[in-house]
Amino acid sequence: MIDGFEHRDVSVADDVTLHTAIGGTGPALVLLHGFPQTHAMWRKVAPALAQTHTVICPDLRGYGRSSKPADGYAKRTMAQDVVNLARALGHETFALAGHDRGALVAFRAGLDHPDRITRLAILDVLPTLDMWEVLHGETAAVAFHLYLMAQPPGLPEQLIAGAPDAFFGHFLDAWGAAPQPAAIRAHYLEASRDAIPSIVADYRASATIDVEHDRQDRAQGTRLTMPVTVLQQDWGAALGYDARALWSAWAEDLDHRTVSSGHFMAEDDPDTVIEALRTLMATTSTA
Repeated sequence: MIDGFEHRDVSVADDVTLHTAIGGTGPALVLLHGFPQTHAMWRKVAPALAQTHTVICPDLRGYGRSSKPADGYAKRTMAQDVVNLARALGHETFALAGHDRGALVAFRAGLDHPDRITRLAILDVLPTLDMWEVLHGETAAVAFHLYLMAQPPGLPEQLIAGAPDAFFGHFLDAWGAAPQPAAIRAHYLEASRDAIPSIVADYRASATIDVEHDRQDRAQGTRLTMPVTVLQQDWGAALGYDARALWSAWAEDLDHRTVSSGHFMAEDDPDTVIEALRTLMATTSTA
């Protein structure tokens, strides 16, 4: 799905392989997709970044053509997948960027593996603990899917399976600045339709074990020590929170930018994402 990239299934844990697109040469940069997408979301960004970096774009555990185990969706486990993937490809250290769900994995990787992650970019998400703290009352309506998929196993999977294209298509249609190309939309719908239990398990983890891990790090004062760039839509003004302040509490060396694209910014406004990632790659830590 990314022009000029090769594809491999890379073993990262017992019985877990990540389907991965790889291109370019140079220092490693890993790009993690969001919901309801696959590595194909980076198709407009990855080739440009591959001019100077080895760009690694996996399907996350539970998504796309990667393994879909019944459990193991704590972001700590998924972050370890990413570290193992980079190591398997010959990279002990690497820069990391993630969008949406992939950004939560990237955030956890930065906290758990500061010796591995040289640079970190977060696209349009809040840390899990902060997300649950700000999405309450009437503001929670914009994130109904978070509450649905947080429920115990059974009901969420059955409800989504009853109309998967309507469910996943809602987000593809509502969150972008423009309609997805027909072939890409069909790819995302097919990939999501085939991954309902694992996608729900990923979200369910964010209401349980991921919150506990974030809460432990907050209590211990654990922070991101590498240079961090955050690109976000201006949701905070409407929902009553200060996104920059929330991220400043976690990141010592932060470049927070508000962008005007849709949620799928790597597809809606790839030039802005490319420029921000190139700038991040060129920075020197001030932490």
